[in-house]
Amino acid sequence: MFFASDNWAGAADEIAASLQRHSGGFSPAYGASDLDQQLEQRFNELFEREVAVFFVGTGTAANSLALSAVNRPGGFVLCHREAHLIEDECGAPEFFTSGARLAPIDGSFGKIDPNALRRGLQRFDPEFVHHGQPMAVSVTQATEVGTVYTNDEIAVIAEHTHAFGLPLHMDGARFANAMVRLESTPAEMTWKSGVDVLSFGATKNGCWCAEALVFFDPARAKQLPFIRKRAAQLFSKTRFIAAQFHAYLDDDLWIRLATHANAMADRLAAGIAAANNVSIGWPCESNELFVTMPKELAGRLKEQGARFYPWPVPEEFESKLTEGQGLYRLVTSFATTEEQVDQFLALIG
Repeated sequence: MFFASDNWAGAADEIAASLQRHSGGFSPAYGASDLDQQLEQRFNELFEREVAVFFVGTGTAANSLALSAVNRPGGFVLCHREAHLIEDECGAPEFFTSGARLAPIDGSFGKIDPNALRRGLQRFDPEFVHHGQPMAVSVTQATEVGTVYTNDEIAVIAEHTHAFGLPLHMDGARFANAMVRLESTPAEMTWKSGVDVLSFGATKNGCWCAEALVFFDPARAKQLPFIRKRAAQLFSKTRFIAAQFHAYLDDDLWIRLATHANAMADRLAAGIAAANNVSIGWPCESNELFVTMPKELAGRLKEQGARFYPWPVPEEFESKLTEGQGLYRLVTSFATTEEQVDQFLALIG
């Protein structure tokens, strides 16, 4: 019963087979192989326009290098107060931007509040050098608490961002899960809604180690080859990242994997809704489910083999926890089975 993280899941069979298939022989290094170049065209087709795409090994690298590419002296990145950028990147965005800072913006359940964003942007006076200057806005899709921005919500944030002459970055570590839930397309959920730079995550959705940094205006990415090399993210054998993405995108594998993960989360949510001692904190919108239960019950579930994490309580949810209760995150993946879900539900039933 592995619900700790979709990072715990292995690689999908199709991904592993593609890695094996491309492991022999010789091929130009550092992104110059035919496989790499074919994949760059695949990304153009996927997003319905010409894009600049760069492969990296981790989501932290993708986010940090994206912000490095739009850096300004004294720069600030505005993001949700509980964003992965702030909570879980160990200072990597600040490090790779040589000191840019992260400005937290309020909003309920992981989503930036547009009015709070506008106020946050307005506090910077372009003539007042001491405060620094905004350089980007970043949204997380799906968010750190499993919620999903609609395309209209993204467009509103993009409108505020662009009004100040800034790019909008999307941290898409669970991009596929959000897109499937919205029944959207990659283009609709990104540049058609105003996103300028995307961290396109695949590792959580069945890949071994594959993340892509996508610029919807290639002119913004002119310095990225040097930034990536300096950050030690230019892999010599990039064909092995390309091989993963080829399998990932073939025959809509990535959509099928995300659809399964979301369906398992829905199955889990439906079972928990019928339980007496476990409650759903807020609606499940991706493959992450947040529940409250007695801490004593959480301990017993772990003793019986269930794996999940306690979770920091969002500010707007603190008053809803009673004495002795905790908030916990349950994450499903492409590898989650109905049997695992039903076994967990039997233990809480």
